[in-house]
Amino acid sequence: MTVTAPAGFAAAGVRAGLKTSGDPDLALVVNRGPLNAAAAVFTSNRAQANPIIWSRQVIADGQVSAIVLNSGGANCFTGAQGFQTTHATAEGVAAAVAVDAGDVLVCSTGLIGDQLDRAKLLAGVELAAQQLEASEQGGAGAAAAIMTTDTKPKTAAHRAGAGWTIGGMAKGAGMLAPGLATMLVVITTDAVLDSAQLDAALRAATGVTFDRLDSDGCMSTNDQVTLLASGASGVTPDLTEFTAALREVSLDLALQLQTDAEGASHDIAIEVVGAGSEADAVEVGRSVARNNLFKAAVFGNDPNWGRVLAAIGTTQAPFDPYAVDVSMNGVRVCSAGGPDRPREEVDLTSRAVHVLIDLHHGDAAATIYTNDLTHDYVHENSAYSS
Repeated sequence: MTVTAPAGFAAAGVRAGLKTSGDPDLALVVNRGPLNAAAAVFTSNRAQANPIIWSRQVIADGQVSAIVLNSGGANCFTGAQGFQTTHATAEGVAAAVAVDAGDVLVCSTGLIGDQLDRAKLLAGVELAAQQLEASEQGGAGAAAAIMTTDTKPKTAAHRAGAGWTIGGMAKGAGMLAPGLATMLVVITTDAVLDSAQLDAALRAATGVTFDRLDSDGCMSTNDQVTLLASGASGVTPDLTEFTAALREVSLDLALQLQTDAEGASHDIAIEVVGAGSEADAVEVGRSVARNNLFKAAVFGNDPNWGRVLAAIGTTQAPFDPYAVDVSMNGVRVCSAGGPDRPREEVDLTSRAVHVLIDLHHGDAAATIYTNDLTHDYVHENSAYSS
């Protein structure tokens, strides 16, 4: 179940020839209405790719008719020529599916600093427009075409009993550290909602899902999460119910991104409780998620809780380091800032790792999702552009 699960959407994934591998590398998703409401959140990295610059302008009026995404090149730091390529891509989609270019979002992913082959890109747009399908096959093809170092497509869906549906696809396996959004995500719904409602729901959902995924501490220049509404179900949902369902789909996709992170052998959930505020809990959890010593220890199946305390001690969150408890996979290895159960009782051989940090300072909590630091991650990223 993917972006074509809701009524009113068609999608395709094709080979435009942007990737040397010959794999599919261009996806097109079209909203056939009757509504074309939309919302999006973008990377907060000051270094932003041309598609992000373009898409920020497009989303300003909350109306989007189509979104085109290419892998095989980020189109970032490619100057005026690169922006012209993005503009031409939107114009190409507009001509191919009879919409306004100002209502076409553009996303790109891949190597920074290389120009995209505009002729191949525009030919791919025409091919994708010819192959648009409202079927599961169309959505699955689009999800496969946006992959870069991903090992598998990532899709999710939610069908509400009230008659409306949410579907989504995502790509991302590296540079997973958020600033409003994480990598490229397209979510669709056939619910009847306006752009302001979509924006509120999207920000509420991404804030506790994609924003909490911090795989490697590296923020991309191309991150974008987009939500499109066709209104084709004719059903106006309760906004609270819709937001909860959107959060469910977003978390599903975020955890798929986590599991497929480059070279990872452990998926780590860092749950922080007893914080003075949710922001404090997030800061503490993220400090552990970005600590290479801790991540390397997990790779070696070593429950080195001292590295957890050292990491959280660098934050500005209020708590007493000598009152903190730390548990790993259900075993409390640290109590009140000192040793508790023997390290030998902790089993870190499974892929799933749960770290519970109790600050004993308040009632707020948050969970950050990360991965271990492995030889494979270093190898894959040392040869990414070669």
